[in-house]
Amino acid sequence: QIQLVESGGGLVQAGGSLRLSCSASGRTNTYFTTMAWFRQGPGKEREFVAACSWSGDNTLVADSVKGRFTVSRDRGKNTVHLEMGSLKPDDTAVYYCAAGRSLAPTRNDHHYDYWGQGTQVTVSS
Repeated sequence: QIQLVESGGGLVQAGGSLRLSCSASGRTNTYFTTMAWFRQGPGKEREFVAACSWSGDNTLVADSVKGRFTVSRDRGKNTVHLEMGSLKPDDTAVYYCAAGRSLAPTRNDHHYDYWGQGTQVTVSS
């Protein structure tokens, strides 16, 4: 079994920054090859934010956050980070970490088999 736990969410003013972390435990070394971040804002559908390969060498970022958000893997730990900058009120959402076995980072949520509980990010104007 694999567990994903997100942390780092909170309340921030527009223009500010936050760093989300996703810690993976369980049979991580033998299971997944890709980790991703999705988000779901109030009254909105879940949307892809960013993904990276388990090695951290290959990343994919949604156009809506490109240039503002960065995804990375902490090679010393089973942790993936989402660095969020220049935050906007539209970034307000619950952010979810996901893990899967796709050959490359993908925005398709069907490729992710494990999901965390989510962490709330609220950006005030």
